[in-house]
Amino acid sequence: MRAALSAVLAISVTGCSLQRYSPVKLVSHMFGPSPGALIGMVSADEPEATLVGRDILQRGGNAADAATAMGMALAVTLPSRASLGSGGACLAYRPGDQNGGRAFMFMPVAGTVAAPNMPLADRPAAVPMLARGLYLMHLQYGSAAFSELLPNAITLASNGINVSRQLASDLAAVQVPLLADPGVRAVFSRSDGKALAEGDALVQTHLSGALDQIRAMGVGDLYNGALGQSFVAGSQAAGGGLQISDLRQSVPSERLPLVVSRGETQIAFLPPPADGGLGSAVAYSATSTSDAMQRAQASVAAWRAQNGNHAGGTGDDLTARAQAFVNGGGGSGGGLPALPASTSFTVVDHAGMAVACSLSMNNLFGTGRMAGNTGIVLGASPARLPQPLITAAIASQGRAFRAVAAGSGQNDAAAAVGIEMHQIMAGQTPEVRPATTQGRVNAISCPQGLPGDAATCTAATDPRGAGLAMGPR
Repeated sequence: MRAALSAVLAISVTGCSLQRYSPVKLVSHMFGPSPGALIGMVSADEPEATLVGRDILQRGGNAADAATAMGMALAVTLPSRASLGSGGACLAYRPGDQNGGRAFMFMPVAGTVAAPNMPLADRPAAVPMLARGLYLMHLQYGSAAFSELLPNAITLASNGINVSRQLASDLAAVQVPLLADPGVRAVFSRSDGKALAEGDALVQTHLSGALDQIRAMGVGDLYNGALGQSFVAGSQAAGGGLQISDLRQSVPSERLPLVVSRGETQIAFLPPPADGGLGSAVAYSATSTSDAMQRAQASVAAWRAQNGNHAGGTGDDLTARAQAFVNGGGGSGGGLPALPASTSFTVVDHAGMAVACSLSMNNLFGTGRMAGNTGIVLGASPARLPQPLITAAIASQGRAFRAVAAGSGQNDAAAAVGIEMHQIMAGQTPEVRPATTQGRVNAISCPQGLPGDAATCTAATDPRGAGLAMGPR
């Protein structure tokens, strides 16, 4: 099955739009569900992404369709943490899934060392994994054609958005080195030379063109086509050092999640190399909030000490080792260095399908440079930086969805998700947030389960952030 899937994925990213389902066409707003009908729930760190996910659900898409559209929209609305140059992981579940669902891994990947005849790679870039990773997840769980999920992002880039509080905060944090790059400065600065502030207009014409090319030619064009050639040329000119072979060889994977069982309830967590999920699984079983915070980081540190900063291993064998590590109570490995920032989102549809994703540029705005005229901000290579804590969890009971949470932030992201899931499964609402300093959570809870009674479902985003959550109707 894994070999067959790899073959399908290899074909799908060469420029066509091969999918394993029969795509349905999304209906328009006027033909959407009747008033009062359950649509679904969405939560994200950035409001426009939430609205995009809600729009897809209203038009008849499922949770995987909405999550795919949200991820691509974040490449426009929050390029500091989730440009097309980013990486991450998603956890997906539909009622009846065995082993708590599936994990889709598209973590930041380092490129090869630049050849002698290439420009100096003074800021090595990560391979752009976002589009390919979302495509794989959507290939397995989506219901609409992938191309139908991109117009929202294209419109946001071409017509422009108002800079959100989160993006404005990220711009302010790194504006001096960031605006030193002419390509970035042309997009993210005001007429007075300062970085864009909250509420300012952000138009990304070149990025709109790149997204439209993906819509027309397929995801593979970014990895093995004309867009990929432009991206590589832009990367090399910007000191990223990527080669077309890096893009062709970096393929996302589908894996089994880590699972913690409590009676009939299963809580699935992202597996390594998204080892934030491992930290969240340990934190979920902790006896107190302070214990969870300490054990989450210590366990990730111990795991990385045993397996390397970028945790090697392949497929479900790596998950099995991580599962044994979690079952043994985790480990004690001291603390973690300062980790890169991330962003996250969650979505659940009316049938109880759930998706949670966590994304990162491996540094705020990645390398701080843009790949030529593609409009894509380059992610930072993980070869020189510690890996971010990418984490998400989904709880199910029998054939019903119960809760989902995804983590954002930095060192406390794993603890935040573990604590949040513990609180939700203990009967608290998602509005009750863990007392972590750097961890942020997006969460959705349905105490009565889905499919079923949605009246008690709640969607929430961390009140300390600047996101948006939209409830069941």
